[in-house]
Amino acid sequence: MAENHQEQNRTTPPGPPHGGGPRGPGAKPKDFKKTFRQLISYCKVFLPLIIIALLLAMAGAIFNIIGPEFLNQITDLITEGMMTSIDLDAVVNVAAILAFLYGLGALFNYIQGYIMATVTQRVSKNLRTDISTKINRLPLKYFDKTSTGDVLSRITNDVDMIGQTMNQSLGVLVSAVTMFLGSLIMMFYTNWIMAISAILSTFIGFALMTFIISKSQKYFAQQQKELGKLNGHIEEIYSGHHVVKVYNGEKNAKETFHEINTRLYDSAWKSQFMSGLMMPLMMFVGNFGYVIVSIVGAVLAVNDVISFGVIVAFMIYIRLFTQPLTQIAQAATNLQSTAAASERVFEFLAEEELADEGEKRERLETAIGDVEFKNVRFGYSEDIMVIKDFSASAKAGQKVAIVGPTGAGKTTLVNLLMRFYEVNGGEILIDGVPANKLTRANIHDLFSMVLQDTWLFEGTIRENIVYSRNGISNKEIEEACKAVGLHHFIKTLPKGYDTILDDKANLSAGQKQLITIARAMIEHKPLLILDEATSSVDTRTEVLIQQAMDKLTVGKTSFVIAHRLSTIKNADLILVMKDGDIIESGNHEELLQKNGFYAELYNSQFENAS
Repeated sequence: MAENHQEQNRTTPPGPPHGGGPRGPGAKPKDFKKTFRQLISYCKVFLPLIIIALLLAMAGAIFNIIGPEFLNQITDLITEGMMTSIDLDAVVNVAAILAFLYGLGALFNYIQGYIMATVTQRVSKNLRTDISTKINRLPLKYFDKTSTGDVLSRITNDVDMIGQTMNQSLGVLVSAVTMFLGSLIMMFYTNWIMAISAILSTFIGFALMTFIISKSQKYFAQQQKELGKLNGHIEEIYSGHHVVKVYNGEKNAKETFHEINTRLYDSAWKSQFMSGLMMPLMMFVGNFGYVIVSIVGAVLAVNDVISFGVIVAFMIYIRLFTQPLTQIAQAATNLQSTAAASERVFEFLAEEELADEGEKRERLETAIGDVEFKNVRFGYSEDIMVIKDFSASAKAGQKVAIVGPTGAGKTTLVNLLMRFYEVNGGEILIDGVPANKLTRANIHDLFSMVLQDTWLFEGTIRENIVYSRNGISNKEIEEACKAVGLHHFIKTLPKGYDTILDDKANLSAGQKQLITIARAMIEHKPLLILDEATSSVDTRTEVLIQQAMDKLTVGKTSFVIAHRLSTIKNADLILVMKDGDIIESGNHEELLQKNGFYAELYNSQFENAS
């Protein structure tokens, strides 16, 4: 199907492939609130568990907040006892209560962590499943404009980012907010003068943190976008590294990689630098708070306004007050990354899908094989028609060859027949039934197909030939391989038909093509499409395949796209296409006698061969 891209009159612009992101580096910040609403809506099944986990985190934080009050009591008991005798029983009782509260808080935090880890991994699993399902529902035009690497990045990097930061940040955020507010209340409850002193000492840090978060949002969004672009570029260059080397394209590839990598470095550096400022900033604020509390507390203690235990409690409160600011800042930073990743995932899940065909009741269990094109019009864009007014009919069992120069619309015609794309006008009928009244799955069940680009997956040769069929015997597989002249080669392999096809399998392009042809032969479908099926094989193998194809096409309506006109001499009908229209039709002899465009093509091939 390599010709498909040429026929679409589209070219890939220089520079990096599409990254899937709708905005560039200077774009406005993304709508984080909308994205979080989408994420919450997506997680609504797990909301009861999430709420329980967050309540447990809140309870654990409250127990930690109450702790300093008991330490205050213990300190005062010891201080008072130093003058007379320390009431050890009272100290032990208060310490026991304190230990119980801290232990209960630790248990609640453990349960909360377990629940959140379970929920976030299930959300990640569901997101990957939904993306996988979505891929099968998207029209091919989506993949024409989006790089494979970017789609993979959404499934892996973005979903992982959502799972990790939800797990690490939600509980921490709730716990930190509870700790912050709770310690604030307890400080005012204990002593309002020291509370105000502590707040003023940390106010500057809170203001700086808010400013940094607001400035770093766009860099986190840009980081995820550039990561998708980088994955797309690497996937594209790696899959075509032979072509890159042959044409000495390493320099351009490296330059493009460097450009994307530099932009990724720039956005990642800025986002990480700004998030990295949080910890030292909060440490400074916390230490500064200790100094203020110590000075103010000493003055108040000297004047008998407070006891020494209050100073001890406030030393802990100032930590409980400033530490949450650091955690809130870190959680907010992580949630920004989650928002950027979530937007890319939900953007993908919101892409326009193929029309739902659940209401279609008409079905062809099998087909006689009559196919008719009636005034078909089609363009990959509305303003440029590739197929302008195409009409033709193929009778059951006929071998129909489609020939013409590159860009004439041959592969596009096959794509329309298989309903990979929808026609802009006219209709295609199979056994008199309009194709648009049948489901795509039903149409695909009627066809077997061999493409110019071979597709094999990691598995045994046997599994690649059988693919999605059930009940195929070893005898049928061997007969198909014998028909295409592949059986002898397979038998020379160490494990025969059980040889694993992976990156280490040393198969030629022709041998890979033969496997895909054998795959089509065991399908036994009434309709067959061969798109340049012999383009990757030598002349001798081509003869063997032609003999096999003659057997394969018996009783089937077959559509053959061919550049080598010598391979379609025996076709019942040859359609000659040019600029999206049929300009000639007939069998080989008839078209030669007309001495028209087909005769010109045919003779030019033999002139070039000589």
